[in-house]
Amino acid sequence: QVQLVESGGGLVQYGGSLRLSCVASGTISSSNFMGWYRQTGGKERELVASITNGGRANYADSLKGRFTISRDNAKNTVYLQMNDLKPEDTAVYYCQLKTGLWLQNTYWGQGTQVTVSS
Repeated sequence: QVQLVESGGGLVQYGGSLRLSCVASGTISSSNFMGWYRQTGGKERELVASITNGGRANYADSLKGRFTISRDNAKNTVYLQMNDLKPEDTAVYYCQLKTGLWLQNTYWGQGTQVTVSS
C-alpha cells in the first residue's frame, strides 16, 4: 500500500515563502511521477507542478518563476518551494504519485492548507 504524507502548509503573508514536503512510503516503482496539485472552493483540482524520477519538471504556466519542484529519490520525497506568494495561491495543496509501467496507478496525499494573507 502506498501512502503519501504532506507537510509544510500554513499561514503566510503576501510575498512570503513556504516549502511543502511530501513523503511517499510503500512499494513504489522506480519509474514514477510525483507532483503537486491545488484546489480551492468548488473548483477542480489543478496541476501546480510535476517531476519525473529523472528530475524533469513541468509547471503550470502561471506559476513558472515563483514555484520550484524538486525531489529526493533516496527519500521518496518531493518538495515544492513557493516564493512571492499571493492571496490567489491560497488553496489546499495535494501531493500526487503516479507509478506503474504505464503510470497507471495514481495516489494522493491528504492535502495541506496554504493560506496567504493580504
